Formats: sequence, C-alpha cells, structure tokens
Amino acid sequence: MKIGDKIVKHRRIVLILALVLLIPAFMGYRATKINYDMLTYLPKDMDTVKGQNILMDDFNKGGFSIIVLENMKSGQVTKLKNDIKEVDHVTQIVNLQDVINPDMPTEMLPEKVASKLNNKNATLLGVFFDTSTSDEKTLEAVEQIREISNKDTYVSGLSAMVIDLKNLCEEEEPKYVAVAVILSLLAMMLLLDSYLAPVIFLASIGIAILYNLGSNIFLGEISYITKAIAAVLQLGVTMDYSIFLWHSYTERRDSGLDDEEAMAKAIDDTLVSVTGSSITTVAGFLALCFMTYTMGKDLGIVMAKGVILGVISSITILPVMLLQFRKMLRKTMHKALIPDTHKLSHGLTSRYMIYILVFAVLLVPAIYGYNHQNVVYDFTKMMSGSQNDLSAEKTRFLTANEKLHDNFNISTTYMVLADEKMPVRENKAMVDEIENLDGIVNVIGLEKAVGTAIPKEILPDQITDSMASKGHQMIVINSEYKVSTQKCNNQIDSVKNIAKKYDAKSKVIGEGPATKDLIKLTDKDFKVVTWISIAMVFLIILVVLKSVSLPFILVSVIEFAIIVNLGIPGYTHLELPFIVPICISTIQLGSTVDYAILMSTRYKTERLKGFEKRTAIIEAAAASIPSIIVSALGFFTATIGVAIYSNVGIISVMCSLMARGAIISMLTVILALPSFLMLLDGIICRTTKGMAGLVKHNIVTEQ
Repeated sequence: MKIGDKIVKHRRIVLILALVLLIPAFMGYRATKINYDMLTYLPKDMDTVKGQNILMDDFNKGGFSIIVLENMKSGQVTKLKNDIKEVDHVTQIVNLQDVINPDMPTEMLPEKVASKLNNKNATLLGVFFDTSTSDEKTLEAVEQIREISNKDTYVSGLSAMVIDLKNLCEEEEPKYVAVAVILSLLAMMLLLDSYLAPVIFLASIGIAILYNLGSNIFLGEISYITKAIAAVLQLGVTMDYSIFLWHSYTERRDSGLDDEEAMAKAIDDTLVSVTGSSITTVAGFLALCFMTYTMGKDLGIVMAKGVILGVISSITILPVMLLQFRKMLRKTMHKALIPDTHKLSHGLTSRYMIYILVFAVLLVPAIYGYNHQNVVYDFTKMMSGSQNDLSAEKTRFLTANEKLHDNFNISTTYMVLADEKMPVRENKAMVDEIENLDGIVNVIGLEKAVGTAIPKEILPDQITDSMASKGHQMIVINSEYKVSTQKCNNQIDSVKNIAKKYDAKSKVIGEGPATKDLIKLTDKDFKVVTWISIAMVFLIILVVLKSVSLPFILVSVIEFAIIVNLGIPGYTHLELPFIVPICISTIQLGSTVDYAILMSTRYKTERLKGFEKRTAIIEAAAASIPSIIVSALGFFTATIGVAIYSNVGIISVMCSLMARGAIISMLTVILALPSFLMLLDGIICRTTKGMAGLVKHNIVTEQ
C-alpha cells in the first residue's frame, strides 16, 4: 500500500493527531524567547564581543543608557537619581557630581568641564545595568525608570530601543499574519477554480506554521526578525504545495476516479513533485547558515524547517481536510481567472531574439544599481526606516536620541578598556590624544574627570570601583558622529590606534565599534552566502534535470531577477538594512527558481516525446505560465501587505523586496526563459541525459 492510500485510509487518525499536536506547538511558541539585540549575533571571537564580556565579568556592567533631563533643578536631579538607584539591576549612575570631588562646588569647576555633562537646560545621567543590553531584567529596569520619571526625562540607548521595538513588534505581528492571510485568500479565490479550497489551504498551512514556530523552542531563542516574517514567508513559499495537490486531485477526479482514490493518487504525485521542488527552497534557506553573523543561521534553520513541515502538511493534513469538505468544495467551484496562454507562448517563441536583447540591455543598468545599493547598519534607521509615521509614544528612544544630540551634540557613546596599571602620565596622554580627535565631544575616565587636579587615590571608592576593576579601567567616549557613518568608523579606527599604542591589549567596545565590525563581517558574508546558495541550487538542478547546461541557464535567469530587484534601490535611494540583501539573494533564488524548473521540466518532457524545439517550448510555456503566475502572486500577496502595513523599517523593506522579487522572477521566467530555451536548444540537447539524439532527429509536430 502506497503512502497516499495509507493517509486516505487512516485520515481520521491523521486529523486527530494533527489537532492534538497543536497543543505542544502552541506551548512551545509561547515559551520561545525572542532576541531583539542584533549585536548578540556577532562571532564570539571578535574583540568587541570579548570586550563586552570583560565589561560584564570585571565591572558587572552590561546594558548602558544615557538619560537626558530637561528643565530640572539640582534637587530634582538628585531625587530622581536616588529613585533610579533603587531600581533593580541598576549598578551605577554617573553624573557630574560622580566624576568630580563631591566636596567641590559646581560653580568652581572650569566651564569646559561642567558643560560636558550638563548645560543651562539639561543634565546628563549615565546608567549602567548589571545585565546585558536586551536581557529581560534590563528591559524591565528601563521601563521602570521611564515610569518613575516625568515627561522631561528621556532614556536613550540600545536597551530603550529594544523595548520600543519589542512593543511595536508584539503589537503588529498578529496583524502581519492577518493581512497576509486576507490578501492571499482573495488572490487564490480569484486565481484558482474554487472559493473554498484556498480557505482549507490556509488552515492547513496555518497548522504547519504553528508547528514550525512551536518547534523553535529547541533552538532556545530566535531573532525578532525571524519571528516577525517566519509565518508570512512560510505561507508565501509553501502555498505552491497545496496548489499542486489540489490540481492533481481535481485532474484525477475529473478523469473518473472517486474522491478517495483520486486523493490517494494526488498525494503520491505531490510527494514526488513537491519534494523535488522544495529542496531548492530549503537549500536557499540553509545557505544563510553559512553566515558568520549568526542571525542568518537563526532565520535559515527556522525557514528550512518551515518548508519541510509545509511539505509534510500538504501531503497529510491538507488531503484529509479536503476530503472532509469535499461536498462543499464541489458547490464552490468556478471558472479560473487565468486564460489559456498558448497565444502568449507563440508570441514569446516567435520573437525570442527581441526578448534576449531586452534581457541583455537591462542587465547593464541592473548591475549598476546593484553595485550602488544604499546599505545601512544603524539599528535606529533599521527600525524607524518605514515609510509610515510612528507616534512619539511608540518610539520614545528616537526622541531621547534627538534630545541627546540637540542638548549635548552626542550621537554615539562607546568605551575603551585599558590596563588599570597604566602610568598616570601615559593614561593622561592617551586620553588627551583621543579627546583631540575630530568629532569627540568628551572623554570620561579616572584621569580625565577634572584633569590632574585631584589624585586618583583620594577619589571616592564608588568612583574608582566603577571606573576600574580587576586590572582594567574603563574610559567612556562620547562622539558627535552617528553610528555606522564613515566619519564614525574612521574615528573608531583612530581611537583603536591610539589605545593600542599605549596598551596593546586594549579593546574598544560599544555599539559604534561593534557596528563597524558588523560592516566588515556582512560584506564577506554576502559574497560567501550568495555563492554557496548558487552552488547548492546548481547541483540540485543538475541532479533533478540530469543536465549540465540547464542549471547554468536557470540560475542565470533567476540571478538576473535578483540583480534587478536589488538594483532598484540603487536608483530609488531606498536604505537597505544590511541583512536584507543577503536574505533576499538567497530567499529569492531558492523560492523562485522553482518557476524555471517547472517550465524546463515540461520542456524536457515535450522534447523527449519527439516534438521539435519550438513546439516543445510553446507547450511547456503554455502549461507552466498559469502555475507560475498563481505561485508568484501567492508569494506576492503574502508579503506585500506586510510591507505596506509594517511600521518596523527592516521588516517593511524585507517584505517589500520579497514581494517585488516574486513578480520580477515571474516576469523573467515567463519572458526570458522560453527565449533562452529557443536559442540554446542544441546545447541543451547535447548536454542533457537522454536528449542527445534530438539534435539530429527532430519531429516537427504542430499543436
């Protein structure tokens, strides 16, 4: 007995088991931790990461926030500072009175010193936490600080950003799924020949999505980006499997088989076809696991798992549900919207050289745009880069960042960890050199608090203990340059050179240095992942189609679509979060190369029947185009709504490019692939198993 027969025979058991498994899946989904700190995915052997560990281990400091207090008198500042000290996991608060002799009146300080941490309208507080930036305890502490503060208190920093991002994502994510489901449902109702079938498709896919999200508990945690787009992406890339089963089932049923027998045959058909096509999609996602920036591994594993679960669902849960509602399905059948495409196929093959010429002409501007992408690494931009407006309440950290810049000209803060036993003269010389660099607002350290007026030995213990510990001293640097800009990166290089000159083991840490490392890392990752994904998909096509030439043609066609998609921002000046080009290049290749495989497989079948090349290509294109359109529009509708709706910049941009990529791949395969098959038919026949004889012995058959 084949698998299809077994599933149909035991369909009630399959359905009950599927529903029961939803319980642990839901529990796993609720228990999976979500990581909102993108810097935690940096390799552990990087200096910035090692330095952050030193900060935590030796200084008991992890997260760090700068608080701007506007229009507050000294008494109010003191009271608020004392209140913040009582917040759990706040390990230290630094303000002007902490870095000078508390017995010295502020009025006696040089103006240059006093203006570093307060001015006429605002005061600056630095708050350290004993837990990491995105730790739940740190986030709770920042929330509590916000609650006990008044409207003139602004908390900046990565922890504050993580809170706003978390709240925004949790509010929006259910709506992402709702928008994707509604749009996909409308598209499938129009494009397929049943109004009810798409509803059942989505129910089946929804179960697979919950299985996928629930099984993430075994990974420990996933990134917020993975959580936000996993359901939408899984819906988009696995809808094809449901459509294939439906078409196979209706064809078998219309041929005279009863419902159960038709479904059993359809399951076996789907298992063979869908397993082959899904391998390229899985390969595309798994290629992300080769990124040294490990968020790629996070997304890759989750989505590869989602595709596999989608395949399993399409041959187990979906058939059972379709049989359960077979009577209603018959009543909701209608004529499909897509017309016969033989006429289009004739036109494509009769003027194929024109399409090849257009392909070649478009390649030049596409490559230019592709090489002039505006990639951004600033996490603030990645969150707020959406086309939609965000309320000030939802992005309080953005307001805080603006206040910090407006009042103190500070755009980023980072630190140097150096040898505590460095001679005083060298220490002062190092700090002086750093402070003289362009863009440095101020430098805060033991030797620089008030120059050399106060010996380190007579400073209060709470100050020396907080700025020096276990052989290391901490020097805080405030810069007017924004994170990830060329000026900021050059400044960080200069600070590193100065610090290394005085202490070869020193480390420069913080958001700015980590982001600079991230830029270098992801540039390499993009090249590695792109070539690995191409190689994996190439080999899969080589095995599936048993051809040496077809993998080159198919991959080239989809890579052209990818270059066009990623090249458009080069002209529109859209800012692409750094992770987007890497993900799009692999996701678009893995999920849309199936369009090309479908048409090429049918072309090969028709040629092996003995038809001459044009007839075979016309038939292949006419048979494949409707399925390609349905598949691409399913992917498009699943992602475009999220792109338009989302207020989180990185999610909006990624979904926008995935939606556009599906359409570009669809158009490229429909318009360009038949032309290349026409042009290269001789080469294909000579390099494809079983087709060599077709070059000399063509049978011309008009259809």
